[in-house]
Amino acid sequence: MAEDSVTILIVDDDAGHVELVRRHLRRAGITNHVESIRDGEGALEYVFGRGHHERRANRLLVLLDLNIAGSIDGFEVLRQVKSERSTRHIPVIVLTTADDPRDIDRCYHLGCNAYVTKPVDPAAFSESIERLGMILSVASLPSATESQL
Repeated sequence: MAEDSVTILIVDDDAGHVELVRRHLRRAGITNHVESIRDGEGALEYVFGRGHHERRANRLLVLLDLNIAGSIDGFEVLRQVKSERSTRHIPVIVLTTADDPRDIDRCYHLGCNAYVTKPVDPAAFSESIERLGMILSVASLPSATESQL
């Protein structure tokens, strides 16, 4: 993996959703390395480079479900990532089935970069992820040194 390439980290405890996201990102032409983690604790270890994730990728983009396994939910993952100077530059896109306006407001208040609601209908879900992949294919992301500014 190239030093400057962006790794996409999918934080979701639904293996079916993870596989759909992977598949539709590929269809949209996204060839970045994709990792997946199913719980909040593991996500934080990965993002902060702790435990067996000590040598994680330098550049990340996180696709975060709010309702994940474990004692740390997506809101707390988002809060911790965006509150630390060393990680707040990491783009976090909330990708979740929750469509409550209070959840959306809370995520933006915590610093998410985008909030995408996963449609319940499988065809609509696939289309939504494919569109997200198209956006990611043309988006510019912060450099790995952004955290030092």
